[in-house]
Amino acid sequence: METVVSGIRSTGNLHLGNYFGALKNFVKMQYEHNCFFFIADYHSLTTHPTPSDLHNNVRQVLVEYLASGLNPEASTLYIQSNVPETTELYLLLNMNAYIGELERCTSFKEKIRNQNENINAGLLTYPVLMAADVIIHKGTKVPVGKDQEQHLEMMRTFANRFNRMYNVDYFPEPFAFNFGEQLIKIPGLDGSTKMSKSDSENSAIFLSDEPETIRKKVMKAITDAGPTIPNQDKPQAVENIFNLMKVLSSVETYAHFDELYNNCRIRYGDMKKQLAEDAIKFTGPFREKIKEISSDNEYLRKVVKIGTDKARESASKTISEVREIIGFKTF
Repeated sequence: METVVSGIRSTGNLHLGNYFGALKNFVKMQYEHNCFFFIADYHSLTTHPTPSDLHNNVRQVLVEYLASGLNPEASTLYIQSNVPETTELYLLLNMNAYIGELERCTSFKEKIRNQNENINAGLLTYPVLMAADVIIHKGTKVPVGKDQEQHLEMMRTFANRFNRMYNVDYFPEPFAFNFGEQLIKIPGLDGSTKMSKSDSENSAIFLSDEPETIRKKVMKAITDAGPTIPNQDKPQAVENIFNLMKVLSSVETYAHFDELYNNCRIRYGDMKKQLAEDAIKFTGPFREKIKEISSDNEYLRKVVKIGTDKARESASKTISEVREIIGFKTF
Protein backbone atom coordinates (compact mmCIF):
# COMPACT_ATOMS: atom_id res chain seq x y z
CA MET A 1 0.00 0.00 0.00
CA GLU A 2 1.52 3.32 -1.10
CA THR A 3 1.74 6.31 1.23
CA VAL A 4 -0.08 9.39 -0.06
CA VAL A 5 0.54 12.82 1.52
CA SER A 6 -1.43 15.95 0.72
CA GLY A 7 -1.61 19.41 2.24
CA ILE A 8 -4.88 21.23 2.84
CA ARG A 9 -5.05 25.03 2.85
CA SER A 10 -5.87 26.49 6.25
CA THR A 11 -8.08 29.41 5.25
CA GLY A 12 -11.44 29.86 3.62
CA ASN A 13 -14.56 27.77 3.17
CA LEU A 14 -14.72 24.85 0.77
CA HIS A 15 -16.56 25.46 -2.48
CA LEU A 16 -17.80 23.17 -5.25
CA GLY A 17 -14.50 23.57 -7.12
CA ASN A 18 -12.59 22.22 -4.11
CA TYR A 19 -14.97 19.29 -3.72
CA PHE A 20 -14.98 18.13 -7.33
CA GLY A 21 -11.37 19.16 -7.92
CA ALA A 22 -9.75 16.76 -5.44
CA LEU A 23 -11.69 16.26 -2.22
CA LYS A 24 -14.14 13.78 -3.72
CA ASN A 25 -11.14 11.67 -4.72
CA PHE A 26 -9.51 12.06 -1.29
CA VAL A 27 -12.62 10.56 0.28
CA LYS A 28 -12.34 7.53 -1.99
CA MET A 29 -8.59 6.95 -1.84
CA GLN A 30 -8.35 7.09 1.97
CA TYR A 31 -9.69 3.52 1.95
CA GLU A 32 -7.26 2.38 -0.75
CA HIS A 33 -3.96 3.93 0.40
CA ASN A 34 -2.08 4.97 3.52
CA CYS A 35 -3.16 8.63 3.46
CA PHE A 36 -1.86 11.63 5.42
CA PHE A 37 -3.86 14.85 5.04
CA PHE A 38 -2.57 17.89 6.90
CA ILE A 39 -3.96 21.40 7.36
CA ALA A 40 -1.05 23.62 6.33
CA ASP A 41 -1.22 26.39 8.92
CA TYR A 42 2.55 27.04 8.88
CA HIS A 43 2.47 27.51 5.11
CA SER A 44 -0.26 30.14 5.40
CA LEU A 45 2.06 32.42 7.38
CA THR A 46 4.28 32.99 4.36
CA THR A 47 1.59 35.17 2.81
CA HIS A 48 -0.51 36.04 5.90
CA PRO A 49 2.01 36.43 8.75
CA THR A 50 -0.50 38.12 11.09
CA PRO A 51 -3.78 36.23 10.62
CA SER A 52 -6.78 37.70 12.41
CA ASP A 53 -8.05 34.33 13.65
CA LEU A 54 -5.78 31.45 12.67
CA HIS A 55 -7.32 29.00 15.14
CA ASN A 56 -10.88 29.41 13.88
CA ASN A 57 -9.72 29.33 10.27
CA VAL A 58 -8.09 25.96 10.91
CA ARG A 59 -11.11 24.77 12.85
CA GLN A 60 -13.50 25.65 10.02
CA VAL A 61 -11.36 23.88 7.43
CA LEU A 62 -11.17 20.80 9.68
CA VAL A 63 -14.95 20.79 10.13
CA GLU A 64 -15.65 21.08 6.41
CA TYR A 65 -13.23 18.33 5.40
CA LEU A 66 -14.80 16.02 7.96
CA ALA A 67 -18.26 16.94 6.73
CA SER A 68 -17.15 16.16 3.18
CA GLY A 69 -16.21 12.60 4.08
CA LEU A 70 -12.63 12.46 5.33
CA ASN A 71 -12.55 9.73 7.97
CA PRO A 72 -10.01 10.25 10.81
CA GLU A 73 -10.05 6.50 11.47
CA ALA A 74 -9.31 5.54 7.85
CA SER A 75 -6.73 8.26 7.14
CA THR A 76 -4.40 10.47 9.17
CA LEU A 77 -5.92 13.94 9.31
CA TYR A 78 -3.81 16.39 11.31
CA ILE A 79 -2.78 20.00 11.79
CA GLN A 80 0.72 20.78 10.51
CA SER A 81 1.77 22.85 13.54
CA ASN A 82 0.90 19.98 15.92
CA VAL A 83 3.79 17.92 14.54
CA PRO A 84 7.08 19.60 15.56
CA GLU A 85 9.09 16.82 13.91
CA THR A 86 8.16 18.38 10.55
CA THR A 87 9.87 21.65 11.45
CA GLU A 88 12.96 19.78 12.62
CA LEU A 89 13.22 17.98 9.29
CA TYR A 90 12.58 21.31 7.55
CA LEU A 91 15.57 22.77 9.41
CA LEU A 92 17.80 19.82 8.53
CA LEU A 93 16.82 19.90 4.85
CA ASN A 94 17.45 23.65 4.75
CA MET A 95 21.11 22.95 5.57
CA ASN A 96 21.38 21.25 2.19
CA ALA A 97 19.09 23.50 0.14
CA TYR A 98 20.85 26.07 -2.00
CA ILE A 99 19.91 29.72 -2.40
CA GLY A 100 20.21 29.61 -6.18
CA GLU A 101 17.80 26.73 -6.68
CA LEU A 102 15.28 28.27 -4.28
CA GLU A 103 15.44 31.68 -5.97
CA ARG A 104 14.83 30.06 -9.36
CA CYS A 105 11.57 28.51 -8.14
CA THR A 106 8.66 29.80 -10.25
CA SER A 107 6.31 30.17 -7.29
CA PHE A 108 8.89 32.27 -5.41
CA LYS A 109 9.29 34.62 -8.38
CA GLU A 110 5.53 34.96 -8.63
CA LYS A 111 5.12 35.60 -4.89
CA ILE A 112 7.74 38.33 -4.75
CA ARG A 113 5.99 40.09 -7.63
CA ASN A 114 2.64 39.92 -5.83
CA GLN A 115 3.81 40.75 -2.30
CA ASN A 116 6.99 42.76 -2.72
CA GLU A 117 6.45 44.38 0.68
CA ASN A 118 6.76 40.98 2.40
CA ILE A 119 9.52 38.91 0.78
CA ASN A 120 10.31 36.71 3.76
CA ALA A 121 12.58 33.70 4.25
CA GLY A 122 9.53 31.46 4.53
CA LEU A 123 8.62 32.28 0.94
CA LEU A 124 12.10 31.37 -0.22
CA THR A 125 12.19 28.06 1.65
CA TYR A 126 8.54 27.18 1.00
CA PRO A 127 9.54 24.18 -1.21
CA VAL A 128 11.75 22.82 1.59
CA LEU A 129 8.85 22.81 4.05
CA MET A 130 6.68 21.14 1.41
CA ALA A 131 9.33 18.47 0.99
CA ALA A 132 9.53 17.95 4.75
CA ASP A 133 5.73 17.59 4.96
CA VAL A 134 5.83 14.71 2.49
CA ILE A 135 9.04 12.83 3.13
CA ILE A 136 8.59 12.92 6.93
CA HIS A 137 6.02 10.14 6.28
CA LYS A 138 8.07 8.48 3.50
CA GLY A 139 5.38 9.68 1.09
CA THR A 140 5.57 8.22 -2.41
CA LYS A 141 2.50 9.83 -3.98
CA VAL A 142 1.43 13.47 -3.81
CA PRO A 143 -1.84 14.74 -5.34
CA VAL A 144 -0.76 18.00 -6.98
CA GLY A 145 -1.93 20.25 -9.78
CA LYS A 146 0.22 21.28 -12.70
CA ASP A 147 1.24 24.47 -10.89
CA GLN A 148 2.91 22.37 -8.16
CA GLU A 149 4.98 20.11 -10.41
CA GLN A 150 8.17 22.10 -9.81
CA HIS A 151 7.72 21.75 -6.03
CA LEU A 152 7.31 18.01 -6.48
CA GLU A 153 10.52 17.90 -8.50
CA MET A 154 12.27 19.76 -5.69
CA MET A 155 10.96 17.23 -3.15
CA ARG A 156 12.70 14.52 -5.15
CA THR A 157 15.84 16.66 -5.31
CA PHE A 158 15.97 17.08 -1.52
CA ALA A 159 15.17 13.41 -0.84
CA ASN A 160 17.81 12.19 -3.29
CA ARG A 161 20.37 14.74 -2.06
CA PHE A 162 19.97 13.50 1.51
CA ASN A 163 20.42 9.89 0.38
CA ARG A 164 23.48 10.78 -1.67
CA MET A 165 25.16 12.98 0.95
CA TYR A 166 24.83 10.39 3.71
CA ASN A 167 25.30 7.37 1.44
CA VAL A 168 21.97 5.80 2.35
CA ASP A 169 18.83 4.66 0.57
CA TYR A 170 16.46 6.19 3.09
CA PHE A 171 13.94 8.60 1.56
CA PRO A 172 11.86 7.29 -1.36
CA GLU A 173 11.18 9.60 -4.30
CA PRO A 174 7.69 11.15 -4.23
CA PHE A 175 5.76 11.32 -7.49
CA ALA A 176 2.49 12.89 -8.58
CA PHE A 177 -0.60 10.93 -7.62
CA ASN A 178 -2.81 10.03 -10.57
CA PHE A 179 -6.44 9.82 -9.55
CA GLY A 180 -7.06 7.53 -12.48
CA GLU A 181 -9.72 9.80 -13.92
CA GLN A 182 -10.05 13.33 -15.24
CA LEU A 183 -10.80 15.78 -12.46
CA ILE A 184 -13.96 17.79 -12.95
CA LYS A 185 -13.18 21.48 -13.41
CA ILE A 186 -15.90 23.63 -11.88
CA PRO A 187 -16.30 27.08 -13.50
CA GLY A 188 -17.05 30.29 -11.65
CA LEU A 189 -20.33 32.18 -11.62
CA ASP A 190 -18.48 35.35 -12.61
CA GLY A 191 -17.53 34.04 -16.05
CA SER A 192 -14.11 32.72 -15.02
CA THR A 193 -13.13 29.23 -16.12
CA LYS A 194 -12.35 28.08 -12.57
CA MET A 195 -14.42 28.53 -9.42
CA SER A 196 -12.29 30.40 -6.91
CA LYS A 197 -12.84 32.39 -3.75
CA SER A 198 -9.87 34.63 -4.49
CA ASP A 199 -11.41 36.13 -7.62
CA SER A 200 -14.78 37.01 -6.14
CA GLU A 201 -16.94 35.87 -3.23
CA ASN A 202 -19.82 35.69 -5.71
CA SER A 203 -17.85 33.43 -8.06
CA ALA A 204 -18.03 30.42 -5.74
CA ILE A 205 -20.80 28.34 -4.23
CA PHE A 206 -19.56 27.21 -0.81
CA LEU A 207 -20.62 23.92 0.78
CA SER A 208 -21.74 25.89 3.84
CA ASP A 209 -23.79 28.51 1.94
CA GLU A 210 -27.39 28.91 3.07
CA PRO A 211 -30.10 28.40 0.40
CA GLU A 212 -30.91 32.10 0.06
CA THR A 213 -27.23 32.93 -0.40
CA ILE A 214 -26.96 30.35 -3.17
CA ARG A 215 -30.05 31.73 -4.90
CA LYS A 216 -28.64 35.26 -4.85
CA LYS A 217 -25.25 34.18 -6.16
CA VAL A 218 -26.66 32.07 -8.99
CA MET A 219 -29.15 34.73 -10.08
CA LYS A 220 -26.24 37.21 -10.36
CA ALA A 221 -24.24 34.81 -12.57
CA ILE A 222 -23.01 36.38 -15.80
CA THR A 223 -24.82 35.42 -19.01
CA ASP A 224 -25.53 37.31 -22.25
CA ALA A 225 -28.52 38.60 -24.23
CA GLY A 226 -29.28 35.11 -25.53
CA PRO A 227 -28.69 33.27 -28.83
CA THR A 228 -29.88 34.82 -32.10
CA ILE A 229 -29.36 31.87 -34.43
CA PRO A 230 -30.06 28.14 -33.81
CA ASN A 231 -27.23 25.98 -32.47
CA GLN A 232 -24.78 28.85 -32.12
CA ASP A 233 -21.71 28.47 -29.92
CA LYS A 234 -22.15 29.43 -26.29
CA PRO A 235 -19.96 32.26 -24.95
CA GLN A 236 -17.73 31.34 -21.99
CA ALA A 237 -19.99 32.75 -19.27
CA VAL A 238 -23.04 30.90 -20.64
CA GLU A 239 -21.00 27.73 -21.13
CA ASN A 240 -20.10 27.99 -17.43
CA ILE A 241 -23.76 27.90 -16.41
CA PHE A 242 -24.37 24.85 -18.57
CA ASN A 243 -21.27 23.12 -17.19
CA LEU A 244 -22.45 23.74 -13.63
CA MET A 245 -25.84 22.34 -14.57
CA LYS A 246 -24.17 19.27 -16.09
CA VAL A 247 -22.62 18.53 -12.67
CA LEU A 248 -25.46 19.53 -10.33
CA SER A 249 -28.66 18.82 -12.27
CA SER A 250 -30.24 15.76 -13.84
CA VAL A 251 -29.44 14.71 -17.41
CA GLU A 252 -33.01 15.55 -18.38
CA THR A 253 -32.78 19.06 -16.90
CA TYR A 254 -29.55 19.78 -18.75
CA ALA A 255 -30.97 18.45 -22.04
CA HIS A 256 -34.11 20.58 -21.62
CA PHE A 257 -32.25 23.87 -21.29
CA ASP A 258 -29.70 22.92 -23.94
CA GLU A 259 -32.53 22.35 -26.40
CA LEU A 260 -34.10 25.70 -25.48
CA TYR A 261 -30.75 27.41 -26.10
CA ASN A 262 -30.25 25.72 -29.45
CA ASN A 263 -33.75 26.79 -30.53
CA CYS A 264 -33.22 30.39 -29.32
CA ARG A 265 -35.97 30.05 -26.71
CA ILE A 266 -33.78 30.05 -23.58
CA ARG A 267 -34.82 32.18 -20.60
CA TYR A 268 -31.73 32.49 -18.44
CA GLY A 269 -33.77 33.50 -15.41
CA ASP A 270 -35.63 30.17 -15.48
CA MET A 271 -32.38 28.28 -15.99
CA LYS A 272 -30.68 30.04 -13.08
CA LYS A 273 -33.65 29.38 -10.78
CA GLN A 274 -33.43 25.67 -11.59
CA LEU A 275 -29.65 25.61 -11.18
CA ALA A 276 -29.91 27.34 -7.80
CA GLU A 277 -32.40 24.79 -6.49
CA ASP A 278 -30.24 21.92 -7.73
CA ALA A 279 -27.18 23.49 -6.05
CA ILE A 280 -29.13 23.84 -2.80
CA LYS A 281 -30.18 20.20 -2.99
CA PHE A 282 -26.60 19.05 -3.66
CA THR A 283 -25.00 21.09 -0.87
CA GLY A 284 -27.76 20.36 1.66
CA PRO A 285 -26.19 17.24 3.23
CA PHE A 286 -22.80 19.00 3.51
CA ARG A 287 -24.37 22.10 5.04
CA GLU A 288 -26.19 20.09 7.72
CA LYS A 289 -23.13 17.98 8.48
CA ILE A 290 -20.98 21.11 8.83
CA LYS A 291 -23.42 22.53 11.39
CA GLU A 292 -23.54 19.23 13.29
CA ILE A 293 -19.77 18.76 13.49
CA SER A 294 -19.06 22.42 14.22
CA SER A 295 -21.22 22.28 17.35
CA ASP A 296 -19.46 19.16 18.69
CA ASN A 297 -16.25 20.40 20.31
CA GLU A 298 -15.59 17.08 22.03
CA TYR A 299 -15.63 15.24 18.71
CA LEU A 300 -13.27 17.80 17.14
CA ARG A 301 -10.82 17.45 20.05
CA LYS A 302 -10.93 13.68 19.60
CA VAL A 303 -10.29 13.97 15.86
CA VAL A 304 -7.33 16.31 16.41
CA LYS A 305 -5.83 14.00 19.05
CA ILE A 306 -6.20 10.91 16.86
CA GLY A 307 -4.60 12.70 13.90
CA THR A 308 -1.79 14.21 15.95
CA ASP A 309 -0.93 10.89 17.58
CA LYS A 310 -0.83 9.01 14.28
CA ALA A 311 1.14 11.73 12.49
CA ARG A 312 3.68 12.08 15.28
CA GLU A 313 4.19 8.32 15.51
CA SER A 314 5.15 8.29 11.83
CA ALA A 315 7.15 11.54 11.97
CA SER A 316 9.09 10.77 15.17
CA LYS A 317 10.29 7.46 13.73
CA THR A 318 11.62 9.30 10.68
CA ILE A 319 13.34 12.02 12.72
CA SER A 320 14.93 9.47 15.04
CA GLU A 321 16.38 7.61 12.06
CA VAL A 322 17.46 10.81 10.28
CA ARG A 323 19.28 11.99 13.40
CA GLU A 324 21.10 8.70 13.60
CA ILE A 325 22.06 8.86 9.91
CA ILE A 326 23.42 12.40 10.24
CA GLY A 327 25.29 11.56 13.42
CA PHE A 328 23.39 13.19 16.27
CA LYS A 329 23.91 11.10 19.40
CA THR A 330 22.96 11.44 23.04
CA PHE A 331 25.66 11.64 25.73
